[in-house]
Order: sequence, then C-alpha cells, then structure tokens
Amino acid sequence: MADFGPLIDAAELGRHLGEPGWRIVDCRFDLMDPEAGRAAWAQGHIPGAVFADLDRDLAAPVTANSGRHPLPTARDACDTFGRLGIDAQTRVVVYDDGPGAFAARAWWMLRWLGHESVALLDGGWAEWRRQGLPVESGTVDVDAVRFEGSARHELVLDTAELASAGADALLLVDARDRPRFRGEVEPIDTVAGHVPGALNLPFRDSLRDDGRWKAPGELRSVWQDTLGERLGEPWAVMCGSGVTACHLAVSAALAGLPEPR
Repeated sequence: MADFGPLIDAAELGRHLGEPGWRIVDCRFDLMDPEAGRAAWAQGHIPGAVFADLDRDLAAPVTANSGRHPLPTARDACDTFGRLGIDAQTRVVVYDDGPGAFAARAWWMLRWLGHESVALLDGGWAEWRRQGLPVESGTVDVDAVRFEGSARHELVLDTAELASAGADALLLVDARDRPRFRGEVEPIDTVAGHVPGALNLPFRDSLRDDGRWKAPGELRSVWQDTLGERLGEPWAVMCGSGVTACHLAVSAALAGLPEPR
C-alpha cells in the first residue's frame, strides 16, 4: 500500500467512510489552548475519526533537556498508534483544522516508523465542512491492535549534530513564519531568531489561498526558489518544536524532492 498518500481529497475520503482497513485520525490542536482540539473533536468530527493529541500522543513529556514537543520513543509511538486501531494493513488518513500543521506530525511519525500507507486530508476539517460531507459528534472508541514499527533513525537530525556541522553544511530549512525566523517577534519560544545559516520557507507557502495544497509543479517551483542550485541535495527541516517541520516534509514529498531529515 505504499502508493497511498501523501494527500487525499475530501470527496475521495468520503467515498471510503466506514470501509474496513481504514482509520481516520483527528489531530486538531491549539498551542494556546491544549484542550481545545479534543473538545472540538467531541463536538464534531469526520465519522469514525479517532483523536490524537499533540501533547499526549504525538510527543513525549517535556523535560529540562528537550524542546516543546519531543519525539516519543519508537515503542511508545507504536503503542499509541496501536491504541488508535492502526496496524500494518491500515490505510490512515490524518487531518486537523485545515493547514495540516498538526496532522503532518502524525503523518511523519507513521512514516518514521515505516508505515507509508498514510495520507493527509487536503484542506483538512475546513475543506470537509465546505464540501458538506457527513459529520458526527461524541467520542469514538476502537479496539486496540498491535502496531509493529521500527524507527528510521536516518530521518532524525539531533541538536548535537547540527551544532557540530552547521546549518549551511546540512542545508537546513526552517518552517516558521518570516517574522519569527528574523527574530522580530517570538510568541512561543524563549529565544527569538534562527539557527545561523538556516534558510526559511514558511510552511503555509505550500498552500493555496483556500487552504488546499498547491500542485506538485508549483511546489517544486517554491522549493527551487528556496534552495536554488542545492535543490536535490541531502537536507533537513526544522521549526519551533518539530511539528510544522513535518509539513515541509509533506511538501517535499509532493514536489518529488528527496525526503528531508
């Protein structure tokens, strides 16, 4: 099922609602109100969608030596996806409010564990509602299954390696908005600015004005403008806590670029 993804259209997903072997995961979240996503899911969601919480399910607990959303261990991540009813044969669709910022984290983590049959809902919840597709309320309980995965360590760049090699040598691209990258504002983290030598491509630059993704050719042009002659080299992506960086990984996949770290 490696041919499934990286995107799925809302209408296409609607045609597969209720089919066995599919799992829809609602990843809505608000950094300023961590309980808002779960509340929104309970109020209304795509039929059959289970909920994955960014803080509790898609990140490890924060420590004094970690960022805001540390990557869980592979074992803990496998346990989470198994609890959500996902096994090796499951086609997974992830979504959030629309931009895909949080859903992309789940998309990337599944691929990090070797599960490539995962697609991001193009336009997310906003597009689903715009098309007038079915909605249900209440919570969703599913039977836990065994999710077998193995971490692809080559996809992870850690701070020590970055500090040693430098952003320019590693071709690092930062997904945050330009004012944050430039250090003009910093609403979340304790230090403003960016890693010296990093390039900047705000994750929303991969989206059209209506919140859906740009076409592959358009995305490749966006990346060409960002990377120039280095397009196609080994590279890495980052952001404030390793969430919207995953959105750039989706963008790269759609544009036909090598997978970033």
